[in-house]
Amino acid sequence: MTKMKREAIDEFFRRLAAANPAPQTELEYDTPYQLLVAVVLSAQATDKSVNIATRRLFAAAPTPEAMITLGEDGVAEHIKTIGLFRNKAKNTVALSRMLLERHGGEVPANRDALEALPGVGRKTANVVLNTVFRQPVMAVDTHIFRVSNRTGLAPGKDVLEVEHALMKRVPKTYLLDAHHWLILHGRYTCTARKPDCVACCVRDLCNFRDKTA
Repeated sequence: MTKMKREAIDEFFRRLAAANPAPQTELEYDTPYQLLVAVVLSAQATDKSVNIATRRLFAAAPTPEAMITLGEDGVAEHIKTIGLFRNKAKNTVALSRMLLERHGGEVPANRDALEALPGVGRKTANVVLNTVFRQPVMAVDTHIFRVSNRTGLAPGKDVLEVEHALMKRVPKTYLLDAHHWLILHGRYTCTARKPDCVACCVRDLCNFRDKTA
């Protein structure tokens, strides 16, 4: 894959920003704690399915204390419509307990502290750091991995390599919101099976050889 040129990258993000000046996560939440839980639940699940489950879950347990009281079986009952729900219920209760024990019930603004929580990996930590604490970090999911490689924006053989490449290649002006622009672009335009190249606002900047007509 030929890497996208620097001037093309600037224009790439200028257009994405013009089309969506204030991109937001599609996960529904009211507090940093609820976003953390929602992101943990979103592993191998769609945001839409997670939102359906968390509307019920957060109504019953909006705080770490309430989540612990609800317990693993109670959490599992609320989220049984999403994949891996039993393990996710276990992690949700465990991370809630650890937040209370180590952080006074508050979500820490620190990667190491976040990744020490049950069920929280690097991608989840990056989502929370970016969305809640507005840190210029990059959470690479399947959509961003695909867009980065397909377009030539930041090619890499694995998510960590793509993350590091994006941190170097995305202009600082756009870095704070780049995660949201790229995930939404991958979710709705640069889709896996049949990218909608005709409707793509960055079609002419993209190095994908098999553009759809």
